[in-house]
Amino acid sequence: MKEVQVTEVPSGAQLIDVREPAEFAEVHAAGAVSIPMSEFVGRIAELDQDREIFLICRSGGRSAQVQDYLAHRGIDATNVAGGTQAWVAAGLPTT
Repeated sequence: MKEVQVTEVPSGAQLIDVREPAEFAEVHAAGAVSIPMSEFVGRIAELDQDREIFLICRSGGRSAQVQDYLAHRGIDATNVAGGTQAWVAAGLPTT
């Protein structure tokens, strides 16, 4: 499974936040789209498979599970190491 440091998320890639809505509302990476893990199966069609997909959660565990789910369906995605906690710690833009 692919995993990258937060500073390696390329501009123009999809950044999908799989945390629950209340967590997303508190703080999230700028440009991230919320597709909670609990809703992911029903919302998988929202992914643009023509663009790189990066997954993020709080610390990397849930996004790794979603990455595995996608891999079993033949969809390539990359997990953001350390999740939103690492994103904030790195001083990257948040909303």
